[in-house]
Amino acid sequence: MSSRKPNALDLHVPAPRARPGDKPDFSGWRFPEPGDTPRPDVAASAVELRDFAYGLIRVLDMQGNALGPWTPEIAPETLRRGLKYMLVTRAFDDRMYRAQRQGKTSFYMQSFGEEAVSIAQALALNPDDMCFPSYRQQGLLIARDYPLVEMMNQIYSNARDPVKGRQLPVMYSSKKDGFFTISGNLATQAPQAVGWAMASAYSGDLRIASTWLGEGSTAEGDFHAAMTFAGVYRAPVIINVVNNQWAISSFQGIAGGENTTFAARGVGYGIPPLRVDGNDFLAVYAVTRWAAERARANLGPTLIEHFTYRAGAHSTSDDPSRYRPADEGRAWPLGDPVERLKQHLIALGEWSEEQHRQAQEEALEQVRAAGREAEKVGVLGADGAHPPSSMFEDVYKDMPWHLRQQRDELGA
Repeated sequence: MSSRKPNALDLHVPAPRARPGDKPDFSGWRFPEPGDTPRPDVAASAVELRDFAYGLIRVLDMQGNALGPWTPEIAPETLRRGLKYMLVTRAFDDRMYRAQRQGKTSFYMQSFGEEAVSIAQALALNPDDMCFPSYRQQGLLIARDYPLVEMMNQIYSNARDPVKGRQLPVMYSSKKDGFFTISGNLATQAPQAVGWAMASAYSGDLRIASTWLGEGSTAEGDFHAAMTFAGVYRAPVIINVVNNQWAISSFQGIAGGENTTFAARGVGYGIPPLRVDGNDFLAVYAVTRWAAERARANLGPTLIEHFTYRAGAHSTSDDPSRYRPADEGRAWPLGDPVERLKQHLIALGEWSEEQHRQAQEEALEQVRAAGREAEKVGVLGADGAHPPSSMFEDVYKDMPWHLRQQRDELGA
């Protein structure tokens, strides 16, 4: 009998390749070339689409040329609109981030580097399709022409805040614009979107639902419950996993990204998986149109992984310099979504550097004007913005006796 002891068990803890002070390391990463990925029929089965979970759909090369079967039929005017919306979103994020630093609000979350996801998808969906966003899809509202001043009023929780100071800043809500109220609890929007889509199908409606969550949120139970119901009932819903590589301080390997792709999570549920370059406006638009067409044809849900990069901090409560190289965002191999769409339009002869400079200035002025208007109403902490009596409103149709008693005791 051997006297050798068996090896001790060892627990694997995923760790990023580079830490603060290191050089960004994307060595060994391999992506399909733009145009190389075939475009399947929307009626293809989930089994036939399995391999799409492990590739990457790309349309734009790094010189701005659109290549391959996924190139969408999209008018130059729509592309210009998309670029302008991205510029407005970036200008809005910059101003609101600085407003938080100036003490005008308590919290903010940017979408820096991820603008193509929300803007391209907003333009690819129908205006009345229902959106169930996470907290980094402000571009959906901007692309649906929701007033910037109303977004700022919500961030400042001032007297004109549409949700009356009852939500954390950036957690917008607009029923009229098909934008479901954002929740701070991770992944709750996924089963809500699937349930709404099931109800839409059950009632014979024509609208589909779309939801967004970060890659880290796929570890939440709500995501898996949503996937089960979506797959079983073939709900007309698009489930978007925005893989921006980082949660608030942990990289995507902690949520399972070392083992496989996040798109692969659709395979086990029988849901078609697509994996797309999230910094490629045309590719995001194309896969969203494909998934929407599938949903409208009663062929069921699609899971889309948007492979992108969070170029800024997770939020104003985060300092990414403490857990990743400072210049990692600039080294991201798939570039910047704004610059890539700009180069594509220039390559088409539909844009110029001068037009881009002018559009940037117009976006800045649009955001400044909205900021001046919102700050005239007030910023966080302004006296009398929301009287104490308002806490009793909008909860019950008929206020129960114990709340009437508490309101009276308050003297409201």
